[in-house]
Amino acid sequence: MERMLADLHTHTTASDGTNEPSGNIRLAKEAGLGAVAITDHDTVAGIPEALEAGRKLGVTVVPGVEISTVANGQDIHILGYYMNIEDSAFLQRLEELRRTRDRRNALIIDRLSELGMSVSLQEVIDAANKNGAGETIGRPHIAAVLIAKGYVRTMREAFDRYLGKSGKAYANPPRIHPAEAVGWIHEAGGTAVVAHPGLYGDDLLIGQLIEQGIDGIEAFHSDHAPEDELRYSELCRRHRLLITAGSDFHGEKDGAVFHGSIGARTVDMQVLRDLSKRR
Repeated sequence: MERMLADLHTHTTASDGTNEPSGNIRLAKEAGLGAVAITDHDTVAGIPEALEAGRKLGVTVVPGVEISTVANGQDIHILGYYMNIEDSAFLQRLEELRRTRDRRNALIIDRLSELGMSVSLQEVIDAANKNGAGETIGRPHIAAVLIAKGYVRTMREAFDRYLGKSGKAYANPPRIHPAEAVGWIHEAGGTAVVAHPGLYGDDLLIGQLIEQGIDGIEAFHSDHAPEDELRYSELCRRHRLLITAGSDFHGEKDGAVFHGSIGARTVDMQVLRDLSKRR
């Protein structure tokens, strides 16, 4: 029997991806995947469309989210799976996070202005082309304006010079701690997984999150080196945590796929059973 695979980390136009949710499902079908997760930043707005597309195309859609948190002065992302996406308390909490994201966008725009770059919030909103409730606007949309105005040439340059954590316009207002996000996901009936830990350079924090009840680790990610994948896989086995994998697909930007194509990192679909039953 053919082994069926799942990509558990993709983004859509509900946050900072370039494809509609149904587009991600179509790409998953074309890649021969059995399942794909929709994990937009601080929103579940894209999931209903994805579920409908999945029913039509015969692809299992895993309802997910990627929650923005801060620890030790840097962004830490927590993936949630199989939450009740109609849970009112959970939806209210996500809305609060989106308001924090809006404040962050305003701070970045102010800092860009101080650097002599004219970027307005309305221009960013127009670049994001949002048309649905609960959708998010993030740094890639600011980068798109910087590119359009000729301040930078590529998305990568925008983040390296201005928007990334070492960039001149970087801003990071107070957010919840990752352990709090884990609690939110659990309270909504979901399973919580640390996203791309190899990007943080803080394995002490990962150890603390294990003690605080994390269910799994995204060991396989498009930006992980082989040694990262081995280290986090072994850490999961040692602590009996779920091992997940995801491309972190955001669509095509500047003529290149960002971070990886759908299906670039996958796990066996049996992990879905474990994710859905973990709680």
